[in-house]
Amino acid sequence: MNGIELKNMTFHAFHGVSAQERKVGTTYTVDLKFGFDFRQAIETDHLNDTVNYASVYAIVKEEMAIPSHLIEHVAGRIVRHIRSAFPQIETIEIRLAKQNPPFGGDIREAAVVIVDRL
Repeated sequence: MNGIELKNMTFHAFHGVSAQERKVGTTYTVDLKFGFDFRQAIETDHLNDTVNYASVYAIVKEEMAIPSHLIEHVAGRIVRHIRSAFPQIETIEIRLAKQNPPFGGDIREAAVVIVDRL
């Protein structure tokens, strides 16, 4: 399947269960793959024949700006929003990671992964 990847999108956001996380925020990274048939774009060289990845980035940025308790919820919102905006997308894989989660352990990140296929 043809697809597009957006890797290592980085955001400062305010997700978390604790009040401190929702007040101070932390760094999050998002990796996103989405698959669809873009054979037409290969031939035409027209933006209308593909999915504009700048628009997909804007959706991710918009959803990351909405504070949530759980990163699972944020990732699910991103998938639903992209699906709604771009019905031609057949598969979406998202990895959303919270950098340095504040639970007293030595850990670089905690991440969720959603693989969504039609």
